[in-house]
Amino acid sequence: MSALYGTYARSELAFERGEGVRLFTSDGTGYLDFNSGIAVNALGHGDPHVVAALKAQADKVWHVSNIFRIPEQEKLAERLVASTFADAVFFTNSGAEAMECAIKTARRYFYDKGEPDRFEIIAFTGSFHGRTMATIAAGGNPSYTEGFGPAVPGFKHTAPGDLATVEALVDDKTCAILIEPVQGEGGVTAMPDAFLKGLRALCDKHGMLLIFDEIQCGYGRTGKFFAHEWAGVTPDIMAVAKAIGGGFPLGACLATQEVAKCMVPGTHGSTYGGNPLACAVGNAVLDRIESPGFIEHVEEMGKVLAWHLQQLAQKYPQYVTEVRGKGLLAGVKITPPVRDFVARLRKHKLLAAAASDNVLRFLPPLIVEKEHIEEAMAMVSSAFDELDAETANAAQ
Repeated sequence: MSALYGTYARSELAFERGEGVRLFTSDGTGYLDFNSGIAVNALGHGDPHVVAALKAQADKVWHVSNIFRIPEQEKLAERLVASTFADAVFFTNSGAEAMECAIKTARRYFYDKGEPDRFEIIAFTGSFHGRTMATIAAGGNPSYTEGFGPAVPGFKHTAPGDLATVEALVDDKTCAILIEPVQGEGGVTAMPDAFLKGLRALCDKHGMLLIFDEIQCGYGRTGKFFAHEWAGVTPDIMAVAKAIGGGFPLGACLATQEVAKCMVPGTHGSTYGGNPLACAVGNAVLDRIESPGFIEHVEEMGKVLAWHLQQLAQKYPQYVTEVRGKGLLAGVKITPPVRDFVARLRKHKLLAAAASDNVLRFLPPLIVEKEHIEEAMAMVSSAFDELDAETANAAQ
């Protein structure tokens, strides 16, 4: 009997070490990692620059609390501001906390403007924003809210894609629109550029704020620093996490100065958020992400992966019904139960992830090379061939 909460349907696999795009069990068996800790390990495993930064900071100071100035935090914030739409940053330990800050910031903005009744946020079906009480309410998935009492009020939901339907939900209580430019957990759905542009225009028209959740799709994963850059639009607030720490718990809420100025002392806080150790790692990760050619490499590998997934769809039309995603946040909708197929891929030494709508999700480290993608697709092909053979034998 495990001493842990039974909240995870865990694989029996346990890994002892990682190197680049591979993980290894204690007996030395290697697995090609196209899961990346669910889009967290952007630089793969054991990146020398990041490891060196962590070790160096560990010998200095780990944690002091936000009662004091934290130079590593200030440096990381300045770098993020210089590379994005934002003017100010609040650091957290996770994506859910970054989203909580985003929600609070949007509501507080209107409170400070003398409009306290404008607190409702329009969000979208298929979204995933975290596991806190507010973020499960924002996601609106009944399977995540069931059993936890009344949902936190203040969220309306509609399917993404139809601007007229979104605008019909706007009323005098609406303060913001919240969306993932590419949904990850919800089925690897990339929002059309025109829809994101339309949401920006809708917010401008009604004096609302636009919030992007780029926790999974941001930080280079789509071939731009942030996914919304493809559409040429900017939000007022953005939640970031996962890849920002390369595996170390770190998140951030970014906002324009106009919006962030409402978050004065006492309105929000975090004991651990942005501590020296986390931000030393965050700065090292950003060094690599911002290095010449890094993002361009991700964009190129995203094209390679997309091509191979299209080939899979043509070769196995009985199993692959749709190719989805953007860049190295990619997926295929399949006909076999996706969680069973993810388990099957582990037997072929490939780690992938499941998503809603029976989508098989591929989230390789951003350092992935063409030969790794080819290797992974060969493993998927072998698994489909194996399934074919089993089906044929069962029919005899």
